Amino acid sequence: MHSQEWAQLKDALDRANYWLLVPVLGLLLASHWLRALRWKQLIDSMGYNTSRINCFLGVMIGYFVNLGAPRLGEVVKCTILARYEKVPADKLVGTIVAERAFDVVCLVIVFGLTFFFQYDVIHTLTSGKLDALFRTASGQTSYIKILMLLAVAAVLFFIGRWFLNKFSHIGPVGKVRNIIINIWHGLTSVKGVKNKPLFFFYTIGIWCLYLFSTWFGFFAIGATSHLTIIDALSVLAMGSVGMIVSPGGIGAYPLLIQKTVSFYNVPAIPFGLALGWLLWFGQFLSFVLFGTISFILLPRINKKLHYQIIAHEGPADHPNENI
Repeated sequence: MHSQEWAQLKDALDRANYWLLVPVLGLLLASHWLRALRWKQLIDSMGYNTSRINCFLGVMIGYFVNLGAPRLGEVVKCTILARYEKVPADKLVGTIVAERAFDVVCLVIVFGLTFFFQYDVIHTLTSGKLDALFRTASGQTSYIKILMLLAVAAVLFFIGRWFLNKFSHIGPVGKVRNIIINIWHGLTSVKGVKNKPLFFFYTIGIWCLYLFSTWFGFFAIGATSHLTIIDALSVLAMGSVGMIVSPGGIGAYPLLIQKTVSFYNVPAIPFGLALGWLLWFGQFLSFVLFGTISFILLPRINKKLHYQIIAHEGPADHPNENI
């Protein structure tokens, strides 16, 4: 960016209402708590009885570690729970696969909802080219084209499936096949969860809280305060991609948010980029703040529980299950 654009960005950030990060942090913290409860359900379905607080602290420490070493956080949180809850780490890895599988499905659903609710925006961006796929020359809906597209999609699906099975011995092909298989196994592992409606409630709740935290962030900048919660769907979708493609979302997340809100007549520079960095900072702050606190609390809480067990001679299985 030019020096003038940097000055505009700094001015936009200086004018932002940072107090609105407080409810954003609260919503993000609630989403992390629901994620911990969902993880506990998956672990308990294997016959273990883990504590809620240890699951939550493990989740937060995992997020914190991911900021510096992407994906290592998943290993760390499994190691933590294996140490304090005596659950085999290799079994915990399977629950991580299940969690990621449901997150992938939820992200696809978010993109689908974005397409449904933001069709007018997508239509504008594609200059009507999208309509050509589904309409005749006279402008009427072409059901034949729709059926043909579905048929092509089905054929591509079966060809892709055959290709992955036939050439799975080739390195890259085998890796893609294993990823798909792991996602499927993760999705089907929910069969062992006792309270399935609660599991799906947690899953929906996590993404709803992500959505509301994004929407609240809009009000921190005057130029984006008019955006609606429906607009937040597209921001959430693209922001999630940004968090995936770069460590901690740094760089990619603000850039994708900037591009997305520019579709709603928000000046990309400075306000779109300012919003992107503000929303990213909110997530970064939640990981650092709650992750650091979790590092401090984890050994202290478990040490206290250990002494309580000795003092009261509690049952050996897990007296802290309801914490």
